[in-house]
Amino acid sequence: MSAQHATAAPRADRPVFTEAQAELRHRVRTFLEEEVVPAYPDWREAGRPSREFWVRAGELGMLGVGVPAELGGREGSDFRDSVVVTEEIQRLGLAVGGLRVQTDICMPYLLHHASPEQREAWVPRMTRGEVVAALAMSEPGAGSDIKSMSTRAVRDGDHYVVNGAKTFISNGAEADLLILAVKTDPDAGREGLSLLLVDTTTPGFTRGRKLDKLGLAAQDLAELAFTDMRVPVENLVGEEGSGFSYLTSNLAQERLSIAVNSQAAAAAALAWTVEDLAGTRPSQSVKFAVAACATRVAAGQALVDEALGRLVADELTGAHSALVKLYCTELQSEVVSRLLELAPPSAYRASSRVGQAHLDGRVSRIYGGSSEIMKVIVAQDLGL
Repeated sequence: MSAQHATAAPRADRPVFTEAQAELRHRVRTFLEEEVVPAYPDWREAGRPSREFWVRAGELGMLGVGVPAELGGREGSDFRDSVVVTEEIQRLGLAVGGLRVQTDICMPYLLHHASPEQREAWVPRMTRGEVVAALAMSEPGAGSDIKSMSTRAVRDGDHYVVNGAKTFISNGAEADLLILAVKTDPDAGREGLSLLLVDTTTPGFTRGRKLDKLGLAAQDLAELAFTDMRVPVENLVGEEGSGFSYLTSNLAQERLSIAVNSQAAAAAALAWTVEDLAGTRPSQSVKFAVAACATRVAAGQALVDEALGRLVADELTGAHSALVKLYCTELQSEVVSRLLELAPPSAYRASSRVGQAHLDGRVSRIYGGSSEIMKVIVAQDLGL
């Protein structure tokens, strides 16, 4: 990755952020430019970041989002810290979404639903980057359809015996800890779902093949299998049968996290395009097209920042987060595609920033709930 990736800085004067978050942005930007960018080609080849990345991210305070000080976090840390990190990652066109899986998706399950003993065992090590976590929910024959989930956990004394498989699991190849969705009562529908904390050194757990993806080459994605894996009952998260409510409890933040990533990716692609056009003589039609993209990106930023304010005030609803995710992921897809159309033929080379952003962003409209599902949620909120 060339030094030209160090452009496309986001605005520094957005009032949604604190001084502490401005300082975090500076640390993260320096770290990414000086340490991550040189190593990134190796990550793409390996299909995941190095373990050194996780430790350094922990040292810089990138992994303790929302974690209280007594568990290794920073006093006053909240989701906006994650936004700062995401924006800086996208500014450079990097695919390191596994970090958001750790901070925005996995960590809240431990902070809000795990026992004190479970939190003390895992959260400080996750915050330091010593432990990488993954949410293992999607299955080969069911995707994330809970009703069709087939991974079973059968109670046997002081253990659950787990059999089944998961696929497309972010951080799966590197994970030390799984938050594993299982059926403890296959006849109870959603009420038969539970969550287990699984140490990946547990006998009976195996990792499958490395999954080659369309885009996101440096992002860890794996298949997982469980064969008569014995998990202590004390590793149950919360109450048996409450897994569905736990999985949905953090959806508003999870979907806002995806929206933030998409918005930052669109803003970066716009900035790269403007940079590439500098010093040229673009036609009026090109100017108009770029101006239209800039207008949509500005609208998306306002929508994201307004939602961030709601989240910090504990006022963000599931319906509003669905609206923001819908807008920003569609924005990413349409704006990046349009900018690619405006680019010269060199944009279709593997080294192209906008071209790579086009590939990396294709899945954003699918995970966390597809655009069609977001439309259903928004329509229902409107009473339709």
